[in-house]
Amino acid sequence: MDAIPVLDFGVYSLECDPESVSETELKRLSQKIYEAFTRVGFVFLKNTGITHEEVRKGILVRNIWGCNVFSGYDCGNHGWVSMETERLNPARPGDLKESFNTTLLSPDILWPTGGTLSDFREVHTSFFHRCTALGLRVLRLLALSLHLPPETFVKDHSKIGELENCTTLRSNFYPPIDAGQAKPGQLRCGEHSDYGSITLLFQSSPGIQVRSVSGEFISAPCLPGAVLVNIADLMQRWTSDTFISAVHRVQLPPPGDSSQRQSLAFFMQPDDSAVISCCDGSNKYPPIRSDQYIHQRFEDSYGRK
Repeated sequence: MDAIPVLDFGVYSLECDPESVSETELKRLSQKIYEAFTRVGFVFLKNTGITHEEVRKGILVRNIWGCNVFSGYDCGNHGWVSMETERLNPARPGDLKESFNTTLLSPDILWPTGGTLSDFREVHTSFFHRCTALGLRVLRLLALSLHLPPETFVKDHSKIGELENCTTLRSNFYPPIDAGQAKPGQLRCGEHSDYGSITLLFQSSPGIQVRSVSGEFISAPCLPGAVLVNIADLMQRWTSDTFISAVHRVQLPPPGDSSQRQSLAFFMQPDDSAVISCCDGSNKYPPIRSDQYIHQRFEDSYGRK
C-alpha cells in the first residue's frame, strides 16, 4: 500500500522569487509531484512559505458556528453550512460537520462580525490570497510535469475570488461526537472526491483517510507545517486520468474520543467559463464547462434539484 509522499517545496516556496528558481530545480520538483499524483493522488508539501502561525490563526478564528449567515447556493456557497446539511456521500446521512465558505472577496457580501470575529474577514481574506498563490505554483508544476507550457492550467484560474470562479476556502468544524449517537452509516465527512483542479488542506489533527488504488483506506497523518495537496475531478479529466482524484473521507472518532477536529480546505476551481478538455487530445472525456460540473456535484451533495 502506498503511503502519502512528503516533498520539500522549499525551492519554489512563496518566500522565493519564482524567477530565481532554475529550470533544473523546477523539473526535479515537478517530477516528484508527478509521481505522487499518478500513484496516490495526494502529497504533503513542506516549506511552502505558508507558516504555522498563518494556519493557526485561520483555524482559531472559528467561533462562527450557528451564526447563520449562509448566503445561498450560487457563488460557490459563500457563507455558513450547518450540521448535516451537506452529504458528500449522497448514500449516507448528512455529514457531522459545520463549515464556513469564503468564495467571494467582494465588500458587498455577508461576513461574521463583532466580538471574537472582528478579524475574521481579514484573516480569511489574507489566507485565501496565500492559498491562491501557492495553488498557482502547484498548477505550473503540474503542467511542467506533463511537458506542457507552464501556464496551461493557470490561465483558466484568472478570476479566483470573483463571481466568475467558485474557488472556496472552507473552514470546517467537526464537533465532539459520541459515535453511538450517530445515525447508521453517518460519518464526519462521507466518501467523496473533490470537484475542481486541486485542493490544499490544513489540519489541526489527524482524521482524513484516503482510498488507495487497491481500494484500501489509509489514514493521513497530521504533519505540522505541511500542506496536504490532492488532485480533484476536473484535473483528472483534464489530464485523461494521468493524475488521480482519490476518494477520501473523515471517519467518526473511536469510542471514548470526545475531541473536536478543525481544518481549512482550499478548493481550487477553474473559472466558470473554462471548458475542460483532455490536454493530450485523446477525447477520453467529453469537454465540460467548469461551472456545469461543479453544479452537478452540488446537486448531489445538497440534494437540490
